[in-house]
Amino acid sequence: MRILLVTDAWYPQVNGVVRTLDTVAAILRQQAHAVHLLTPQGFATLPCPTYPEIRLSLFPGRRVARVLDEYATGAIHIATEGPLGIAARRICLRRGLPFTTSFHTRFPEYVNARIHIPVGWLYAWLRRFHNSGAAVMVATPTLHRELAERGFENIRSWNRGVDTHLFRPRDKSFLDHLPRPIWLNVGRVAVEKNIEAFLALPLDGTKLVVGDGPQLAELKNKYPYVRFAGAKRGEELARFYSASDVFVFPSRTDTFGLVILEALASGLPVAALPVAGPVDVIGGSRTGILDEDLAKACRAALEIPPERCVAYAQQFSWEACARQFLENLYPASQNDLALATGD
Repeated sequence: MRILLVTDAWYPQVNGVVRTLDTVAAILRQQAHAVHLLTPQGFATLPCPTYPEIRLSLFPGRRVARVLDEYATGAIHIATEGPLGIAARRICLRRGLPFTTSFHTRFPEYVNARIHIPVGWLYAWLRRFHNSGAAVMVATPTLHRELAERGFENIRSWNRGVDTHLFRPRDKSFLDHLPRPIWLNVGRVAVEKNIEAFLALPLDGTKLVVGDGPQLAELKNKYPYVRFAGAKRGEELARFYSASDVFVFPSRTDTFGLVILEALASGLPVAALPVAGPVDVIGGSRTGILDEDLAKACRAALEIPPERCVAYAQQFSWEACARQFLENLYPASQNDLALATGD
């Protein structure tokens, strides 16, 4: 099947959305699907205000229209609500082309944390954006319920996966120069991630942050005793996970938290707040401690056997994630869908 993925989130950003789209596209190509990613690469861009790592495409309409011409008989998926996603949606509606969308990020809460636009206004706009498509894909049951309560329609599940070949238990000596226990956080260093709630905890040992973002310089100055390692990828990132002792996830706004799965696959128990994302991923697996008292959760997580975490993470595969995504698509020809899914 011919599949077009439209996303404003792309490299050099390193986050769960980018990793998910890149991995799913690679798996679908291995299965002989023709997948094209329409990203900010190749467009004139400007940095997003307050978040320069995100590049916003300038005047993308004409090029987006040309690409859509090539995929009018395939499946079109709009992954983000940025300039490319807005342009693709507008053109699809004008031409009567079916498309699907996905809800990856609590955009209203993120914007409210930065510039205080009312959350309700932003959700009203997002509801119009996503309800105009054939379906909106979400990662967790909690997010499904929340969006349904806000009037979102045609919601479909799209779970996530983890590379258990890359993220696995390894020799912990990589970080033996740091006092233990080592409390690890991986992700974007930004206000919406609530990282300061972790950095301010009264914990013995070492707090370690792996990632980059707009709040990095501020937090480095404010918390000089915290180790900030910067952004890491691949094998180097996997070594940080496996050599730590507990993964601390203080976010209240993430819709899933792919880093939670990466930590579990590496043998790291999780300490997090009892909010959507951690609640859905951890569930009743006993691989993490969810508590409003995050310091208490951290200390209790130290008692969780690493083997339990690894065994639980093995249940999440990228192949299953890609298959679910494919089943959720809405190709112009339903025969294409039957052929793609083997029905």
